[in-house]
Amino acid sequence: MIFQISLTHLINLITLKPLRPLQSIRHRNRFRMNQEELKAVFDKQAYGYEEQQKKLAPVHEGLYFQLEWIFSELPKTARILCVGLGAGAELSYLARKFPSWRFTAVEPSGAMLEVCRQRAEREGYISRCIFHEGYVESLPDIELHNAATCFMVSQFILDNQERSRFFRTIAERLEANGILVSADLSSAFGTTEYRALLKAWVSMLHAANVPADAIEKTHSAWAKDVSILPPDDIKSIIRHGGFESPVQFYQAGFVHAWFSMRSPGNGV
Repeated sequence: MIFQISLTHLINLITLKPLRPLQSIRHRNRFRMNQEELKAVFDKQAYGYEEQQKKLAPVHEGLYFQLEWIFSELPKTARILCVGLGAGAELSYLARKFPSWRFTAVEPSGAMLEVCRQRAEREGYISRCIFHEGYVESLPDIELHNAATCFMVSQFILDNQERSRFFRTIAERLEANGILVSADLSSAFGTTEYRALLKAWVSMLHAANVPADAIEKTHSAWAKDVSILPPDDIKSIIRHGGFESPVQFYQAGFVHAWFSMRSPGNGV
């Protein structure tokens, strides 16, 4: 859903709070409230979102190019679950490459989903799509999917157990050995390597005209509202969400991407 248009601006609007293990119903309700706050941010950004994304087009395109080959052995009439897909860039790419595939587009922001729907109609693949405004757990009982995409979504779930539960809801919608491709911001937060990469990342976002306080503002916002973890930690979270050991296949700056198969023996 979120491919970093002006992430610092976005994060300053988000008030996600960390969830603790063994959450009570009250904590779960708080998590739902924060999901709704995040949804409201994207409702406001929906129109014009695609134009804003162009600065990071090379990041997107590198990921999508490899996505095609990871999914290359799926059935000719595969069903793909796209989770938190925003304006639908990955859906558009896959629909053009695989003209017989069908898609379930899940996006909590109604405004974003409408942009996605309009794009599907404009590009001629709307008849192959189901659009669901909401979350994976609220999907009706439909056919299981052969694969799923989930790009730049789970990083906004600050509690690791809740984050694994999120991936488990995706696993439950996949066939046995179904493939998940996911991407999130990842780094060993606060390390020397992280700081060096942050400087380069912020320079890219500002086209090298970096305000003096931009780096520290980005770091502070991420520390508060985004769960940026080392790659091995994210792999563990995905694995505990019902998948076999994820394989990292892509990195562009902080964006890391993995593919993994649903694990039949992991309680899903």
